Amino acid sequence: MRPRPDVARALARHGITLLPADTPETLRDRLNDLYLEAVRAIRERQRTGGIPKADYARHVQALRDEYALLALPLELWEEP
Repeated sequence: MRPRPDVARALARHGITLLPADTPETLRDRLNDLYLEAVRAIRERQRTGGIPKADYARHVQALRDEYALLALPLELWEEP
């Protein structure tokens, strides 16, 4: 797989290194796993009082912005 440069940079920001056997699907799954861990951490912080309830939505939106690559269709992850 030859990812587009912006996709490779976004994956690298999250600590995901490309392996020879990777496909867009496997990379998305790995990125999604990281996203779910981050969502759970924010939820736990809110539950234990670390994030005020009024600020929870802002934290979730920031996380969505950080993981915007997940919204990109898989066919756009690779070089043409």
